[in-house]
Amino acid sequence: MLRRALQLFCVVLLGVCFAYQPANAQSLEEFEKKVTEFTLDNGLTFLIIERPVAPVVSFATYVNVGGANEPVGHTGMAHIFEHMAFKGTHTIGTKNWNKEQKVLQQMDETYQKWLAEKYKPEPDSARMDTLWSQFKDLQEEAGQYVKNNEFAQIIDRNGGTGMNASTGYDRTNYFYSLPENRKELWFSLESDRFKNPVFREFYKEKNVVREEKRRSESQPIGRLIQEFLTVAYTAHPYGRPNIGWESDITATTIEDTRDFYETYYVPNNITIAIAGDIKPDRAKELAKEYFGDMKSAPEPPPVFTKEPEQRGERRFTIQGQSQPFLVMGYHTVPEDHPDFQALQLLGNVLSGGRTSILYKRMVEKEQTALQVGAFNGFPGTKFETMFATLAIPNREVDVDTLESTILEEIENIKNGEIPKEALDRARTNARANLIRSLDSNSGIAQTLASAEALRGNWKKVFSDIEKLQEVTVDDLQRVAKKYLIKKNRTVGTIVTESEESSEEVADAKQ
Repeated sequence: MLRRALQLFCVVLLGVCFAYQPANAQSLEEFEKKVTEFTLDNGLTFLIIERPVAPVVSFATYVNVGGANEPVGHTGMAHIFEHMAFKGTHTIGTKNWNKEQKVLQQMDETYQKWLAEKYKPEPDSARMDTLWSQFKDLQEEAGQYVKNNEFAQIIDRNGGTGMNASTGYDRTNYFYSLPENRKELWFSLESDRFKNPVFREFYKEKNVVREEKRRSESQPIGRLIQEFLTVAYTAHPYGRPNIGWESDITATTIEDTRDFYETYYVPNNITIAIAGDIKPDRAKELAKEYFGDMKSAPEPPPVFTKEPEQRGERRFTIQGQSQPFLVMGYHTVPEDHPDFQALQLLGNVLSGGRTSILYKRMVEKEQTALQVGAFNGFPGTKFETMFATLAIPNREVDVDTLESTILEEIENIKNGEIPKEALDRARTNARANLIRSLDSNSGIAQTLASAEALRGNWKKVFSDIEKLQEVTVDDLQRVAKKYLIKKNRTVGTIVTESEESSEEVADAKQ
């Protein structure tokens, strides 16, 4: 259990830090020479990074939509569509699309009728059973037309590697690599699956999503993080589960998801970065040929909801037979705010590596924590985010001890007790991340596509580093005083349920 918890802890840290991994140690002027940027008439933006160090090309498609954009009542929809994007097209993954399409339509209509009956004040159980039986029969019929995993098999047969996707609160991204002589295959496949999406095995895949949700919720830290977000955010969609509420997953239909696709998977909301052994002129030709007929559409609706100012500390405790955990967070600012870089460096000063303040004290010196982390930008960075700390206590140490230590070190920073060498190390770490992120074609493509899609300019991965160099010790003290205050704080803990309380619960149940 502890090992799994530590793995999840690392995933949280890496997921947050990924947004800040920039581009290369070279100067912006030097890197600009390698990047060709163009936008098709329909609004689809391409970044081509010529890097002929090996006959391989990496592709990253970033869609500026995530869990924060989902309509009320349909949480998890962005993630569900991500699964659909691997199910093939009108010609891939099917034995007969015309017949399959008709059955899928009938199946969805039947499911909608079942849903309508289910949510009536007094549902007719006999009618529900009849509709569900019809739905299952249609689902089985639709399955007869499916060629399982044909999309992935085509990529594998042609030497593709690293095919995957992920859905966050701010974005959905798809990526893989192919040999240089198979680059046109990517243009054909990628354009086809996003111009002509199919909702093949939609309801079967919803069960896969449910299983992912169950696995997450079976982990104590997964439950803690989700509870933390729902307590910390009362209005903004960052407080909703990215994987979706169970009832919302049930209520989501093919028709709902198609509406979501038609709203957000439009050319002016998509950025594609291609890095490797590819000529920009050839890439532009292929982009026009395969993506040029993708229909333009209006700008997707923005997220207007803002989280109201927090007026007092919020706390919650989860009791259970598990390893104790502590999570603590403060509302801060989105990534384009002037204070964002200072908050980022503050997190690094507190917990960035073995020389950081919290690690040296809590893990090495006092040995009260197995692991501790502090970072700005959770759970997303496009909107007002959170400065979060997550700590795992050592054996026989309670979470209150960890909380007191972290708060004490935060107060020290507010009082100006920040070694300049700690700030210098934090800057060095940021630049090291910058270098590592461009060690591969895939890293280049994903980093630049992310910045262009979410922030409107891939060059911000460089300007962010420049801004980090301008942050002073006084800035760290200032943002700590401004944001890391009690009334702006949410604290969540998992505490091990005592044997006595377990017996009391058992007695109460009897």
